[in-house]
Amino acid sequence: MGVTYKYFGAPDGATAARVPISMRPEELGGDELGMGGMFTKIKPETVAAMVLTGIQGVPLHRVPPLELVVLHPDYAVVKLPMTVVDPLRGVGEESVGAAAFIWSTVPDRGGPRDAFNVYQLLHEWQDFSHRLHDAGHQAYCLVWP
Repeated sequence: MGVTYKYFGAPDGATAARVPISMRPEELGGDELGMGGMFTKIKPETVAAMVLTGIQGVPLHRVPPLELVVLHPDYAVVKLPMTVVDPLRGVGEESVGAAAFIWSTVPDRGGPRDAFNVYQLLHEWQDFSHRLHDAGHQAYCLVWP
């Protein structure tokens, strides 16, 4: 079956910690990723590594760890470092394309990904980073089996 990840924005860790219980967008001041949220199979560690190594040029061993907000037997909530979200706001089309190409060549469990799909994903993340910034929110990820 696999693990599912929902990325969302919240003003602080206390609000983010309540998300799995309520899942009500109005408690977040609006669901940062649209009415249905962004559900994906891409781990937050992978997103962090891809942005920081592919766009920022940070060595993989220097990618900061995620911050655990809640650990529950049924789910977890982690906070992504702002160093992962912020770089996407100012990056240009050329950098997004280059990062997509680089990431597409890295095999994962499903094999290498199509560069155009990665490119589209990066643009979704870029939009997400703008919405987070505009709302004054930080990035969180709800993880559940």
